[in-house]
Amino acid sequence: MRAALARPQVRDRAGRRRYWTDTARDILLYVIILFFFLPVLWIILTSSRPNIEINARPPVWIPARLDFDSYKILLGMPVPEGAFGMGSQIPFERYAGNSAAIALTSTLCSLILGVLAGYVFARFRFRGKNGVFLSMMLMRAVPGVALSLPLFILFARLGLSDKLAGMIVAYTALNIPFTAWLMDGFFRAIPEELSEAAVIDGCSRWGALVRVDLPLALPGVAASGIFAFLTCWNEFALASVITRTPASRTFPPALYEFTGSFVTDWRGMTAMSVMMLIPSIIFVALVQRQLVQGLASGAMKG
Repeated sequence: MRAALARPQVRDRAGRRRYWTDTARDILLYVIILFFFLPVLWIILTSSRPNIEINARPPVWIPARLDFDSYKILLGMPVPEGAFGMGSQIPFERYAGNSAAIALTSTLCSLILGVLAGYVFARFRFRGKNGVFLSMMLMRAVPGVALSLPLFILFARLGLSDKLAGMIVAYTALNIPFTAWLMDGFFRAIPEELSEAAVIDGCSRWGALVRVDLPLALPGVAASGIFAFLTCWNEFALASVITRTPASRTFPPALYEFTGSFVTDWRGMTAMSVMMLIPSIIFVALVQRQLVQGLASGAMKG
């Protein structure tokens, strides 16, 4: 009788212990997230605070009032007389168009070529396959700073320097190895018997890829697309060397235009940084579900 009465009490204590453990874990996670979000929050506040508060000592954590003149200057909207901002001299729309065209085109090309390469590595056997695959991974390990000077010389001779086509070629080559590696793992996780059955039923190898393997690997395609897009959108080292004029310049090197000889427009710089964040957040939000599925699948395969 006593044992029967003790069991519910033990379960209650275990439940309360689990509840407080989960609560403490959640609080710790929220604190960590807030810690990593603080720089982004500071950038947002700096872009919308009065100029007098930006270089104040000690720092002003909460703005006395919100001032969106920096955004208006970037977008070409009228602002009050005397409002300081170097954004009026910066072709923001041109930079936005260049960044979008380069990032989207490079991402699409990287996905097409990377998916095909990953499928070949996963499904076909040929001499030197491991060597070719390892060489691609080693090329991806080379930092962009080390590639900037050789690419500048090569593109100058090919007539691709300071052109959108040159940036697209560079970023596509930069993203293909990672995409191929990621898609190779996803295609290996799909039973080969499925594509073989499709071939027996009359599909070609191309038809089996399009109708069977590719739909099952869509989470991997989404994850690869997100990483490729963010790499192109935020890359600075190559863009700062290959692009020299607004004809092909993207957002990251354009931030330096807010730095003058004697003054730096921190409010305008942070305003452009916030504008850079918006497309990235929208792109990730649109494919968030596929990204989570892709990362979860990759974790289970590991």
